[in-house]
Amino acid sequence: MRIHIATDHAGLDFSTQLQEHLRAAGHEVVDHGPIEYDAVDDYPAFCIRAAQAVVADQAAGVEALGVVFGGSGNGEQIAANKVQGIRAALVWNVSTAELAREHNDANVISIGARQHTFDEVATFIDTFIATPFSGDERHVRRIGQIADFERDGSLLPDPRA
Repeated sequence: MRIHIATDHAGLDFSTQLQEHLRAAGHEVVDHGPIEYDAVDDYPAFCIRAAQAVVADQAAGVEALGVVFGGSGNGEQIAANKVQGIRAALVWNVSTAELAREHNDANVISIGARQHTFDEVATFIDTFIATPFSGDERHVRRIGQIADFERDGSLLPDPRA
C-alpha cells in the first residue's frame, strides 16, 4: 500500500521513525514534508498535499492512505478534511483507529505526536491500515450523505421542518 505522510514540526521525529517502520512492513511511503525542523512552520500545505495525493491515487486505482501528524493532530485533520474526497479521522487509541476505517472508511488518519509514544502511534497506524471498511449499508449511506454535501451542499430534509 502507498502511504502519504505529512506533519508539522511537532511530528517530524515521529514521521521519520514511522516512515522506516512502514517501509519495513512493505509499504511505499511518500513524504509530503516538512524535510527539516522549523519551529514556526505552517502545516496546512503539507497536510493538504498529502490528502490530495491520497485522493489522486485512489481515483487512479492505487491502494493508498494518508497519515498526518501535529502536536494534537487537530489542525492537521482539519486541513486534510478540506480536500474533497478525504475523510480524515483524529485517532487517539486502537478503537478509534479501527472505527475510523470500519464505520467511516477514513482514508487519512491524524494523530497528536505530543500525545502518544512512538509505539502507540505505530500501533494505531498499523491497526488503521489493516482494518477494512465494513461496507455495512448504514455506513455506506452515511458516507454518501457526507459526499453529497461536500459535492453540492445537499442535505436530507430536516425532520423538524
